[in-house]
Amino acid sequence: MAENSFFEKAFKLKKHGTDTRTEIMAGITTFMTMSYILAVNPQILSESGMDYGAVFTGTIIASVVAMLFMAFYANLPFGMSAGMGLNAFFTYTVVMQMGKTWQFALTAVFLEGIIFLLLSFVGLREAIFNSIPINLKKAVSVGIGLFIAEIGLLNAGILKVGEISLSLGELTNANGFIFFFALIIMVVLTARNVKGALLWGILVSTILSLILGVTHFPDSHIVSLPPTIEPVFFKLDFSNVFSLEMFSVLFSFLFVDIFDTLGTLTGVATKADMLDENGNLPEIKKALLSDAIGTTLGSMVGTSTVTTFVESSSGVAEGGRTGLTALATAACFVIAAFFFPVFSIIPASATAAALVTVGLFMITTVVDIDFSDISEAFPAFMTILMMPLTYSIAEGISFGMISYALIKLLTGKGKEVSPLVYVLSIVFILRYLLPLF
Repeated sequence: MAENSFFEKAFKLKKHGTDTRTEIMAGITTFMTMSYILAVNPQILSESGMDYGAVFTGTIIASVVAMLFMAFYANLPFGMSAGMGLNAFFTYTVVMQMGKTWQFALTAVFLEGIIFLLLSFVGLREAIFNSIPINLKKAVSVGIGLFIAEIGLLNAGILKVGEISLSLGELTNANGFIFFFALIIMVVLTARNVKGALLWGILVSTILSLILGVTHFPDSHIVSLPPTIEPVFFKLDFSNVFSLEMFSVLFSFLFVDIFDTLGTLTGVATKADMLDENGNLPEIKKALLSDAIGTTLGSMVGTSTVTTFVESSSGVAEGGRTGLTALATAACFVIAAFFFPVFSIIPASATAAALVTVGLFMITTVVDIDFSDISEAFPAFMTILMMPLTYSIAEGISFGMISYALIKLLTGKGKEVSPLVYVLSIVFILRYLLPLF
C-alpha cells in the first residue's frame, strides 16, 4: 500500500511500525475473540424484558460508533462493546433484584455516559481511578468473574435455587450436556491458543443443539436485515432520576466501568508496548471519551454500558497498533448485523458456557491481591465474597468500600485512605440505614 494512501494518512501506519494487512488481520482477530458478546448480551438483557432482536442491533450500533471514535479520534487498536459484568448488573441486580424496570436501568446507563463525557473532558476519571485502593480494584474484577460464572451455571440449569441455598440442578439433560460440551471446547481451544475460542465453542455447541432438537433452524433466511431497534429506542425513564436508588445504581455502573475500562486499557497497552516512560497511555483521554460516547449512545439504542474489551489483546498480539485495527473490528460487527437469524438460534446453555469461561479470565487478578496485610485482604475478600452470595455487584462494592474504610481507620492507618473512599463509604452506610427510619 502506498505511503500516501488513506489508511497511512489516517492512522500513521509507518510511524507505528505496521501496515494495512497486519492491522486488518488484527481487527478480524479481535472480532473473533469478542464476537460472543453478540450472542451473550441480547440473551442477558432480554431476561430483563427487553426485545432480543432489538438489543442485538442496538449492541452492534453502539459498538460500531464507539470503535469508529477509537479508530479515527484516538487511533488506538481497541475493540469495544457492551461490557460483561455490567450487563449482568443491569439485568440481575437492577431489574430482577431491585425490581426496577429496564427503562430505569437504561436511564442509569444514559446518565453514566453523560457523566463520563464530562469527567473525560476534564480528566477526572483518571483522578477517581487513582483514589481507589489497588486491592479493591482487583477484587472487583475477581468478584464479577465469580458472579457471572454463577449466572452462567444458573442459566444452564447446572445450579438451581434450593430451599436454603444453591444446589445442583439437572446435569444429565440435553441442556446440561450442551453446556459441558461447549465449556470443554472453549477451555481446550483457549489452552491451545486458538483465536476465537469462545465463538467456536458457541458455534459448535449450537450445531449440537440443532442435532439434539434443543433449537431449530430459523424459518427465515440465514442472511437478513438487522432487527429494528424500535422496541428499545430511547426508552428512558427520568421519573426517578433524583432517588437514592438511582444514585446507588448509577454509582455502581460508574465504579465498575471506570476500573474495567482503565484496567483493560492499561493491560492491553502494556502488552503492545504503547505506554510512555512514565507508564501512561498518551491517548488515554481520547480512548475514555470514545467509551463514554459509546455508552451514551448505547443507552439510547437499547444496550448496556459500552467498554473496552480485554479481548483486544488478541488483536494486539497479532500486530495491531493503530485505529485501523479498531476500524476493521467495527466493519466485522457491521457484517455480523446481517446474520441475526444465526445468532438467534444459539442456545442459552452455549452462552452460559461462555459466561463461565469469561468468569475464569476475570478472576486471574486474584493472584495480584496483597493478602499478607489483613487490613487490605479482608476488604478485598468481602468484595469478592459478597458479589456472588448477594447476587449483586453493587453489594460487593459496598461491603468492600465500607470494610476498607473502617478497618484502616480503626487500625491507625486512616491516612492511607483517600477522602473520596470515606465519602463513598458514608453514602453506602446511609443507604443501609435509611430504610430503618
